[in-house]
Amino acid sequence: MKKEWFEEWFDSPYYHVLYEKHDEREARKMVDNMMAVLGIATDARVLDLACGKGRHSRYLAELGYDVTGVDISPNSISFARQFEHERLAFYQHDMRKLFRTNYFDAVINMFTSFGYFFKESDHLHVMQNIAKGLKPGGMVLIDFFNSNWVRQHLVPSEVKTVQGIEFHLEKTIRDAHVYKQITFEAESKKHTFQERVRLFELADFLSLFKQTDMRLVRTYGDYDMPYYHPDRSKRLILVAQKML
Repeated sequence: MKKEWFEEWFDSPYYHVLYEKHDEREARKMVDNMMAVLGIATDARVLDLACGKGRHSRYLAELGYDVTGVDISPNSISFARQFEHERLAFYQHDMRKLFRTNYFDAVINMFTSFGYFFKESDHLHVMQNIAKGLKPGGMVLIDFFNSNWVRQHLVPSEVKTVQGIEFHLEKTIRDAHVYKQITFEAESKKHTFQERVRLFELADFLSLFKQTDMRLVRTYGDYDMPYYHPDRSKRLILVAQKML
């Protein structure tokens, strides 16, 4: 059975090369800002949903949280597991499937790790799983791009050279999705990958929250946590709470 785009691309070592600018220092600053707005106890149980190689998870555990990181990429989870300890565990997992029930005090979902799926119902299933995994009153933080900003500032074509690899990026918007085609040569082979993300608006998230018994608490527009503005913000960072 053919893998979906995110299964292939996120499991590729070249994904981490292209996005290498997201480093440990950035992760620590982001976590500090996120946890300040979530306002949960420092020994709380936190799920890092789509954790990648676990940068945020590792720092959360350093701060004293009981952290579980899950990701669909076997290679990323294999890498992350070398850092496991009594307050930190990693699992290979598809977010469309329920992981745990009434277990976590908070869920974080970083770097636009939502909106990947071909079937609209899958996005609802993910949000249902987040809600089911939270304890009553638990918090979720979803870091998504601001779709309005993406539409207004889309760069159709660019080239990025990272670690000697020339990545050619072509972006288009159609059918309420943004597509990025990534082509490059490495190890004497030509590679092509594609990203496809649904352009969710704030209203779309509000609808998903309503269907899953969660309420929006506040929104932010970037990682320094300024308030969200629909036209000026680069990010749409949502904090919601599971109903008691």
